[in-house]
Amino acid sequence: MILFNQIIFGPVKSRRLGVSLGVNLLPVDAKICTFDCIYCECGFNTTVKDSRLPKRNEVYTALEAKLQEMKAQNELPDVITFAGNGEPTLHPEFEFIIDDTIALRNQYCPEAKVSVLSNSTRMHKENIKKALLKVDNNILKFDTAFDDTLRKLDRPVSSTFNVAWQLAELKKFEGNLIIQTMFLKGENKGEWIDNTTDEEVTAWLKIVKDINPKQVMIYTIDREPPVKALEKISVETLNRIADRVREAGLDVSVSG
Repeated sequence: MILFNQIIFGPVKSRRLGVSLGVNLLPVDAKICTFDCIYCECGFNTTVKDSRLPKRNEVYTALEAKLQEMKAQNELPDVITFAGNGEPTLHPEFEFIIDDTIALRNQYCPEAKVSVLSNSTRMHKENIKKALLKVDNNILKFDTAFDDTLRKLDRPVSSTFNVAWQLAELKKFEGNLIIQTMFLKGENKGEWIDNTTDEEVTAWLKIVKDINPKQVMIYTIDREPPVKALEKISVETLNRIADRVREAGLDVSVSG
């Protein structure tokens, strides 16, 4: 499993976003998330004792230093991406850090996009939604149309999180979002999981059409997941799903 051991990491070549400079707003020694996905490259959630979140000024200082370094080397990023060791919107100063990041982007690399990879569990909070609407790529997770699959695949920490609530909140963005979906299949604790079946994809696509995002990102496992018996979905299968998304009139990208 991979834990990012600093606030700013990379740049890395992202399958979906290009040359991406990462921002980790979670502890460097723990995975903290409102989901506990069976496929997360950072592993399962960590029991937190002494771990600390970086302070707003620490994020600002670290990001500015890295952007200055990259500018001096004439190797500016395509995107500044909030990801890291869990759900970035958990940081209590998330909204203000987004403001800082946009200001630094405008100063050092105005062509770069600011992206947030969020699992969509905190999008209903006004300060979080406000921040997400400021960034270029507001990327929100939607993996399945079925609550049973959601509980097996994403394993939300909250017992009340469900697809109906998720749909209602995603629609409130009025299309100003990107939907990101992980497709996989395999077994965990004796239960078979496969969100690529016709039933799954048909129900998923119906909801995606209802959300009407500006783009859909579909992808599959890239790095080793914490559950070993999960299978990477073939590019051919992903492309068949993508064709259905295009037929529905939506833009889609595929990362196999």
